[in-house]
Amino acid sequence: MAKREKRDTSSQTGEGEFAAAQRLVDAAALLATQPMTLQLRYLQTLTEIGVEKNTTIVFPLPLEMMTLFNKLAETRVPEKQP
Repeated sequence: MAKREKRDTSSQTGEGEFAAAQRLVDAAALLATQPMTLQLRYLQTLTEIGVEKNTTIVFPLPLEMMTLFNKLAETRVPEKQP
């Protein structure tokens, strides 16, 4: 009897893992259709972390912004020297 219960529990665990993985696949497909949604989810997660604990969160500047700053620096006209 114990072996059967263990097998049933194992089967249920496997089904739960599969369902969780499928939900992750579905979520990834949804997020891929709208790239901004991933950024919004990231900010929502940071907000939730801040509410749970009184913490300071340091997060990196997005790489896209660094690329933009580099392009702006390259196009900047050099100042005239006297």
